[in-house]
Amino acid sequence: MLCTIIAFDKPNHVDLRMKTRPSHLEWMGKENPKAIFIGPMLADDGQTPIGSVFVCDFESLEAAKAFASRDPYAHAGLFEKVIIQPTRKVFPKD
Repeated sequence: MLCTIIAFDKPNHVDLRMKTRPSHLEWMGKENPKAIFIGPMLADDGQTPIGSVFVCDFESLEAAKAFASRDPYAHAGLFEKVIIQPTRKVFPKD
């Protein structure tokens, strides 16, 4: 099941994101999700990270929620709000 996870950082928490980033990247390497897209959401300046976006294939919505709960960013208290929803790929057609 494709799911989208959108995690919004708490305002003014770039330092916490940068401090936690090595642990997050190591965790991502171990989790190795079936990713369509994973990357930071950026502020209008196109540089400053303000959140995370994951579009991945999970076994279920519950598995997506469990995945998100294990993220070191979540454990560090970085996120203000997290949205996890099933999604469907329309374009590009495979």
